[in-house]
Amino acid sequence: MFEQRLRQLVTAHKTLLERPNQIDPNWSNGLFDRYRYPALTAAHTPLFWRYDLNPQTNPYLIERLGINGAFNTGAILLNGRVHLVARVEGYDRKSFFAVAESANGIDNFHFWDYPVLLPETDDPDTNVYDMRLTQHEDGWIYGVFCTERKDPNAPAGDTSSATAQGGIARTRDLKTWERLPDLKTLRSPQQRNVVLHPEFVKGKYAFYTRPQDGFIETGGGGGIGFGLADRIDGAVIDEEVIVDAKVYHTIKEVKNGDGPPPIKTAQGWLHIGHGVRNTAAGLRYVLYAFLTDLKDPHKVIAAPGGYFIAPEGEERVGDVSNVVFCNGAVVRPDGTILIYYGSSDTRIHVAVTTVEKMLDYVFNTPPDALRSAASVQQRAGLIQRNLELLAGTKDAVLKTARI
Repeated sequence: MFEQRLRQLVTAHKTLLERPNQIDPNWSNGLFDRYRYPALTAAHTPLFWRYDLNPQTNPYLIERLGINGAFNTGAILLNGRVHLVARVEGYDRKSFFAVAESANGIDNFHFWDYPVLLPETDDPDTNVYDMRLTQHEDGWIYGVFCTERKDPNAPAGDTSSATAQGGIARTRDLKTWERLPDLKTLRSPQQRNVVLHPEFVKGKYAFYTRPQDGFIETGGGGGIGFGLADRIDGAVIDEEVIVDAKVYHTIKEVKNGDGPPPIKTAQGWLHIGHGVRNTAAGLRYVLYAFLTDLKDPHKVIAAPGGYFIAPEGEERVGDVSNVVFCNGAVVRPDGTILIYYGSSDTRIHVAVTTVEKMLDYVFNTPPDALRSAASVQQRAGLIQRNLELLAGTKDAVLKTARI
């Protein structure tokens, strides 16, 4: 029974890892293409992470240390290959980081033999998650992540209140990591969403933050913040300025945060953020984009309205439903962007676009009009221009657009 079950497990795992991924032909909006299958799931993790493979100590081949999900990955291109540092969550709800590698960044992701052996600080983390990878101009690869601990001020019997800060570690090869002190933001009690800018700004390390009064509630925090630190080993931000504010009755009315480190383009820094709004069914997370100035990276110069990725189909189902979240993207030398986004805190998907398309999108998509009447005016203007175009065209294909 042991051998038969092991053969079945190995065959299924090999089939999953070697399954080719294709662009979904039934879905495209012109900006990006979605791939049909998730790039990473809990089932992609090695069997020897989950099972005791000794028939003497595990004769029924029971899963001893189960994996609940693999999601919210940092991403980086090293030696021509895509490396994801995934948030992997066990059945015990503890998250850890693990590196998965692929030649094309689309499929055939294989985890390295061991998870990341992340050092602890003097105040040990209870949980760590959602690492952003920044290849900084100082020569290091930085992993900035959320470090969570039990709230020391929680009343007796309260076993859910927590505190969060921006953890920082650095590496040269994703194998050996040096843990640095957590980021300190003097005017914000907590930080759950911190991104390190890839370049020095005014000779200092620059961070995109999300000021929060509490673990869940942003409170007085107004959106995506920006601050400078004199050093990275013991980074302290004295003051945060708001880059992109949360706004009533928009995709970011409850909170918003930056995603991967911004992508440098000829026209500005391209940001992929997540926006959160409340609904009768709970919080809904979507992805949106904006551009900041090359020389002044906290100054927004283009901001299209609405989202560009929202959960679809199976992406809406999982541990935390109706959520997409991105903290990793890779730009290939040819300008292709691979966007890695988690769905419902369960799995990782990949979408593909280009720098050229994203710049067209951020500059030429109208901003949020903020009111229903103004939104209708935007749409009516588009309709009018299109009808005038269709009425005057001799292009047979264009004429078919009026159905």
